[in-house]
Amino acid sequence: MLEEINNVIGLEVYTPDGMFLGQVDRVILDVPNKKVDGLFMEKASPVFVDEGVSINIPYSWVQSVGDIVILRHFPKRVSRDGRVDV
Repeated sequence: MLEEINNVIGLEVYTPDGMFLGQVDRVILDVPNKKVDGLFMEKASPVFVDEGVSINIPYSWVQSVGDIVILRHFPKRVSRDGRVDV
């Protein structure tokens, strides 16, 4: 499993509309439940996230992982203070 998680780090992440969001910097694990909790991005695209701040994408928003990560859901805009425009 460690090798598989390592393969996700560095993958490009795309919104459901095919827009580039950024790259996976870390995989957040829920150790007690032995599952992936989220994908952490140090610097997300300023098109979607104010000032390109760091975000944690809930793994439930991930549609598929392969050569890239495709999300099934992502808000139109995330503000620096955590507000989300759906």
